[in-house]
Amino acid sequence: MDFLLGGAAACGACLFTNPLEVVKTRMQLQGELQSHGSYRVHYRNVFHAFYTIGKVDGLAALQKGLVPGLVYQLFMNGVRLGSYALMEASGYIHADGRVSAIRSTAAGAVAGVVGAFMGSPIYLVKTHLQSQSTSSIAVGHQYKHQGMRHALMAIHREHGILGLWRGSSAALPRVSIGSAAQLSTFSASKELISDLQVFAKDSWLVGLSAGMISSMVVVLAMTPFDVVSTRLYNQAVDHTGKGMLYQGFLDCFSKTLKKEGLMGLYKGLGASYFRLGPHTILSLLFWNELRKIYRLYRPAQGAPP
Repeated sequence: MDFLLGGAAACGACLFTNPLEVVKTRMQLQGELQSHGSYRVHYRNVFHAFYTIGKVDGLAALQKGLVPGLVYQLFMNGVRLGSYALMEASGYIHADGRVSAIRSTAAGAVAGVVGAFMGSPIYLVKTHLQSQSTSSIAVGHQYKHQGMRHALMAIHREHGILGLWRGSSAALPRVSIGSAAQLSTFSASKELISDLQVFAKDSWLVGLSAGMISSMVVVLAMTPFDVVSTRLYNQAVDHTGKGMLYQGFLDCFSKTLKKEGLMGLYKGLGASYFRLGPHTILSLLFWNELRKIYRLYRPAQGAPP
């Protein structure tokens, strides 16, 4: 049940934040491996990107990749949040009755790695679909997928089963870092806010406030890895399935840093927060509330009528 609650919470958040994911993906691919000022800027900022995509590609384009996005959230965050909940229930993340920063960080990282590996093929497809656009505002390599099922079949047919996990070398550090930062900060913040008695006991505002604190830490820690991940997943590949721009995570990281500078690794930072911030806040809030409801309901199941 912990896995289902985690997946349901993340899917609920995805419905609201998927347009921001489309914008973030486009901005991270814009000017790939090009020096500042040497390429045409299609998306000047988050709001301009929304306007441009809606005007040129149509409003429906802002929900590109929604189906694989929901499937990815169900699998990845179901496994990630469910695994963390089990470790939390077993008492692993606590030491002397308090949340341990080291243990909660380690638990979040492990849960993130497992979830990222499970969801990597769907994330690959989601990235391809979200980057597809009209040629006048296209950024990054353009795939011609007709949907999630078509994309999975095409990738498997051309590059085999391993081709579906292309880019996972970036997904694992991306999600492990993000998950460690997110879950450890959320647990510690929730405990601190409860101790300060700012809100009533078990108030939904406790989870909301902890999620807001966690969202800021996540974006700062995760954005460089998110940029690298997006580029590795979206790069063109040759007939053997080998990437034509990058050989792996470290190669992409170093090339981006060399060609675009430090800010290249934080490209689309505003879009990242507008996407990761609300998604972190909503998914953690939904997860926290769903778990409270489940704990209240579960004892009543065995009660006599």
